[in-house]
Amino acid sequence: MNTYTAEVSCIQDLTHDVRAIELRLLDPPTIAFQAGQFISFEVPKEGQSRPVTRPYSIASPPERREHILLVLNLVQGGPGSSYLFRLREGERTSFKGPAGAFYLRDDGTKDLLFVATGTGIAPIRSMILAQLQRAPDRPVTLFWGLRSQRDLYWQDELGALAAAHPRFTVVTTLSRPEPGWQGASGRVTALVEERITSVSNLAAYLCGGSGMIKDVMATLRAKGLCPIYREKYYDE
Repeated sequence: MNTYTAEVSCIQDLTHDVRAIELRLLDPPTIAFQAGQFISFEVPKEGQSRPVTRPYSIASPPERREHILLVLNLVQGGPGSSYLFRLREGERTSFKGPAGAFYLRDDGTKDLLFVATGTGIAPIRSMILAQLQRAPDRPVTLFWGLRSQRDLYWQDELGALAAAHPRFTVVTTLSRPEPGWQGASGRVTALVEERITSVSNLAAYLCGGSGMIKDVMATLRAKGLCPIYREKYYDE
């Protein structure tokens, strides 16, 4: 893996505990990666003399080679998110990458299903943006599970993408919605069970907690055989 130096070019708080951090590449000035891959930071950890390595998926599409976007939760006491949340615009940081076997394949004519929970949306966003540019007429479905209304973000962006690409379907479901929510409720596994009628021409990409991945894989396999690519996300 290569080592990169970058400058924090933009910070945006998306929710009460989710932050988007954009990095502008300095040395080298560009990065080449596959949609879905991650970069890694070496960060200090209290009580340890050596830094620890923490990976973060790239949320921006590969065509944007001069900048990369990260999306992360603030985890109390987590060395990775604590380090990244302390960064300020204009500061420099370094990371290694890209790496990871969870990336968008060229699956020919297959329909694509993306399933994410929480900030597992990060690599999925990169994949969807790349796919919609590469093959805009191929059916793409996103099921994204969050907890409640205060955890919502990127809804306008996803809605605009769906409006511009009639074959892109996006459903955000809340597992613990508060009164007034008009959208889907429950877990993403239920969406897969109810709305995916056939897997004969499907490739699935899953990113989130291990429980979701296990349940969705079992649900899909009960319907038949299809390629399933997955990456577990940890709350550091």
